[in-house]
Amino acid sequence: MHPKLHPWQVSDENRDHPDPAFIERMRQQFPTEREVDLMLTRKMQRRASPPFDGVSFEAMSGYIAALLKDRVEGPFSIMDQRWFSGGASKIQMGFTLHWDEPGVGPTQTKLVARMEPAESLNATSRAREFELLEAFQGVLPVPKVYWVDPDGTWFPEPALIYAFAEGVTKPRSLQGKVAGIGTNFGPELRRRLLPDFVAHLARIHTFDPQSRPFVAFDRPSVGTTQSALWQLNRARRIWEEDRGEELPLMEVAANWLERRMPKLDRLSVVHGDYRSGNFLFDEDSARITAVLDWERGYLGDRHRDLAWTTAEQYGHWSEDGKTFLASGIAPVNELLERYEAASGLRVDPATLDYYRVFNCYQIVVTALASSYRVVHLGKTHQDVLIAWIEGAAYGSMEELRQAMERSL
Repeated sequence: MHPKLHPWQVSDENRDHPDPAFIERMRQQFPTEREVDLMLTRKMQRRASPPFDGVSFEAMSGYIAALLKDRVEGPFSIMDQRWFSGGASKIQMGFTLHWDEPGVGPTQTKLVARMEPAESLNATSRAREFELLEAFQGVLPVPKVYWVDPDGTWFPEPALIYAFAEGVTKPRSLQGKVAGIGTNFGPELRRRLLPDFVAHLARIHTFDPQSRPFVAFDRPSVGTTQSALWQLNRARRIWEEDRGEELPLMEVAANWLERRMPKLDRLSVVHGDYRSGNFLFDEDSARITAVLDWERGYLGDRHRDLAWTTAEQYGHWSEDGKTFLASGIAPVNELLERYEAASGLRVDPATLDYYRVFNCYQIVVTALASSYRVVHLGKTHQDVLIAWIEGAAYGSMEELRQAMERSL
């Protein structure tokens, strides 16, 4: 057994150039799901590699072609390659594949290649994202997935190829603003989006996890705190691996969360990032055309999604300043009431409050630790945006402090 590392025993040198002993101590100190452990260990093993040097248009096209040569039978060609700017943590290229698709015949398919940078803001699993998108085909509007490169065999980093989905993340009048951060759909559009938004979240949580093998997922036991512990250990491990400063509030919060872990009452698929900005919609019909960004998905407690969806940073106040609108869609109470009616599942207030505190903790981890470390080491293609995200930590720190103070 490796001895527990206290915060004052970890230096920036440990974090910038982690040796095998440090990596193993983090694994032992904060045990979590197998796939999460694999992703975080890989991240730390590769951390001392050179800074991100960019991916050229030609190189990305070559990676795509290399995978297709191994996975597509018969002749094919790729055309119309273009960069996609959306997504703060992934490199994305759109292209059109001309090929003989099995069961379809000669066709032209619009696709998207989604690849990790040298180190992502979120160390997540393309294998999990692939499995979830595949599982929800025909259940939800999700892009069809074609191929996954979970270990970076054809690409330099793990990657996924899936169908291009039509739609927008925000009204055309808001183009140029960051999607998902306080998006204001306007009174009429949000009223029309609400039914789909709630119905899709209900379908995610009522989907039977036993109906799919979900080989990249661990299944926490119902009636235990295992689900909460895995998520807390994941966040605590990332904090210790990535942070650049001491922050006593985070030690207090981690202890608070560990003492109050709720028991899992029902095993659900958890999207992990269900909110405005992570779905596409048709502005004319107000129908959601695709639910995106499943990279944080896992099997666990549905309350984590509900707390995330209703979090302050993803909503805004109504035009009269009297009502907070969760994800810019609806008042929190109305959204939760509609969710209970659509899903048949009860929302437990105490569990919801727990995951609201946890989500604040997670946001600080991402914004103040991972954002800092990724930019500090020059590991991403979007260093300016990632550095900007650090500012989100301070509002969440105050929300975290207030929530713990109320509990006392």
